[in-house]
Amino acid sequence: MQKASIIALALFLVGAGFPGSATEAEEFSQNDWLLRAENDNARFRLLQQQMRGFDQPMWEVGERFERLHAALQRENYELAVYHWDKIKTTIENGVAKRPARGESARRLFLGDSWTKIRAAFASGDKREAWDGFDSARTACQSCHQSEKLEFMNNQVIFDLARPHRD
Repeated sequence: MQKASIIALALFLVGAGFPGSATEAEEFSQNDWLLRAENDNARFRLLQQQMRGFDQPMWEVGERFERLHAALQRENYELAVYHWDKIKTTIENGVAKRPARGESARRLFLGDSWTKIRAAFASGDKREAWDGFDSARTACQSCHQSEKLEFMNNQVIFDLARPHRD
């Protein structure tokens, strides 16, 4: 292809509104909050703001902790393990966003403690699984205390308990 033909084709494509053309910017709707950002750095700032900090992962952890409790009540140990695995992933993702929380999370929650609790759920033994649940609650509360967030331990979720023993 001749040089003049390539230039003509490029000008046609830009004028036709292909990505990167001036006409594309005019086509954004008011809902294109991310696309309308000035540049990639501004888009990354917006994404970071929307993803927030450790509070959103903790919200998911709380939801999954309640589901884990319900799974144990139903003796659905596979579901308890599933939620326990997802809790780990969620906390790891939270630590990625807020590395300063990582030391407490690793020391009190993600290390040996997490592994032992998972094994308790996977055992299929009712008593052992509930012992794991008690250990999980303690790990959560210890992490909150370590992070100077003791007020987090005074909420309904931590009233969840094992069934009464006979």
